[in-house]
Amino acid sequence: MKCRHCHSPLQLDFVDLGFSPPSNAYLDAARLSAPETYYPLRVKVCEQCWLVQTEDFARHDELFDAGYAYFSSTSSTWLAHAQKYVEMIARRLGLGPQSLVVEVAANDGYLLQYVLQQGIRCVGVEPTHSTAKAARERGLEIEEIFLGVNSAEALRARHGAADLVVANNVLAHVPDINDFVAGIAHLLTPQGTVTFEFPHVQNLIEQIQFDTIYHEHFSYLSLLAVQPILRQAGLRVYDVELLPTHGGSLRVYACPQGAVHAEQPAVAATLAGERSAGLDQPQVYRDFQSRADVVRLGLQAFLLEQKRLGKKVLGYGAAAKGNTLLNYAGVDGLLVEQVADAAPSKQGKYLPGSHIQVITPQALMDARPDFVLILPWNLKHEVMRQLAGIREWGGQFVVAIPEVEIL
Repeated sequence: MKCRHCHSPLQLDFVDLGFSPPSNAYLDAARLSAPETYYPLRVKVCEQCWLVQTEDFARHDELFDAGYAYFSSTSSTWLAHAQKYVEMIARRLGLGPQSLVVEVAANDGYLLQYVLQQGIRCVGVEPTHSTAKAARERGLEIEEIFLGVNSAEALRARHGAADLVVANNVLAHVPDINDFVAGIAHLLTPQGTVTFEFPHVQNLIEQIQFDTIYHEHFSYLSLLAVQPILRQAGLRVYDVELLPTHGGSLRVYACPQGAVHAEQPAVAATLAGERSAGLDQPQVYRDFQSRADVVRLGLQAFLLEQKRLGKKVLGYGAAAKGNTLLNYAGVDGLLVEQVADAAPSKQGKYLPGSHIQVITPQALMDARPDFVLILPWNLKHEVMRQLAGIREWGGQFVVAIPEVEIL
């Protein structure tokens, strides 16, 4: 396999998480008796450009199909993050009714609803029909396409050039990262800005967040890796922010090479921090597998002990990261009987691989578990507020990343 950006041979292994089905391929009861497709989940590192990337086995149209079940608006924390961003970026860039905002991976309209509320013209790009439909129901204009150079040119012809392109948690999801970024460059006005948000691979390594690895994430990103990808497309990074979202993310601001935006000190500081953390050295990547295995064994030991003691463990959050964790640890309904989720699109279905049933949060409360394993650990405070009532019967919360911890 060659690097999806610079095409250098990939020889450095990062982590091998075995075989698992796509993390958002939830099953209905009828499909439990049918064959299930599993793919290898292996990640390598390019030693030329330091892009961390999965080996390619599944096609993107298999992963992001019409029944895609991830709806961003399910999380109140994420909605608040989106609203705060829109208010900030509108002030910073002076956006108004004359401006155009394009969001790539608009999902169910979680962010563009706030752009629309400010009277700013906006268009969403969202290839999954289920979430695009939900966004349209909010009154948003949605183009149901995958973004690349060709589709970007057609999009610009229909709507005009964008003053702002928003790309939250999508850069990691595209198999042809060069074509995707070049498409964004085609969308921008000469003074336009694109902001990317993505989980920072430095946090993934330091906090052993291997559960954020799944087939839908083709790349695991640092500024070291992203800057040359943007440069190749004619874009220049001019600012960076460190965010707490998704266990630690970067927000990268970029513009066309000739734009007036001055480079901020945070760019050089972030690059220096990544080099200090060893992200441009092979050893930090070579060490990761053994650290992930320790987490896997710790979760297995905890769940086996609770089973031996006759305790009931339920999960919360039928999220992709939870599916990676459960499948890698070999956990099924014997050890975690059910998983609750607030998204109606997932309730009544079964997790891929583990086949654990997804129930409503109220059904979890009715079951009175001894422990609730919070699978989306990045939302643990939100979940603990929502399910605070489990304390009434002595129930406790648990997370497994970066180690098993009773909260």
